[in-house]
Amino acid sequence: VGTYTVNLGTGSGYSVLDMVAAMKSSCECEVPYKIEARRPGDLATVYAATDKAKELLGWTAKLDLKTMCDDLWRWQSTNPQGYGELAAYPRGA
Repeated sequence: VGTYTVNLGTGSGYSVLDMVAAMKSSCECEVPYKIEARRPGDLATVYAATDKAKELLGWTAKLDLKTMCDDLWRWQSTNPQGYGELAAYPRGA
């Protein structure tokens, strides 16, 4: 049987500025940021290879970045303390 690591994503990369713009739109507030030089070890691009998710789980992303950020902000806004006490208990406990 074994275990597998499966990347979940759209298979398309987004820049940090894409992410900042999407969150700014979702939360309707300023998202502070600074443009700095890339740090040693920082990758130029990162995106998920989604073939395993489709093959093993039958899963593919259906939402775009804006919709994902809207959902993230909606959840965080209605759960400002995160998972609260639930976070203190390991899964399956």
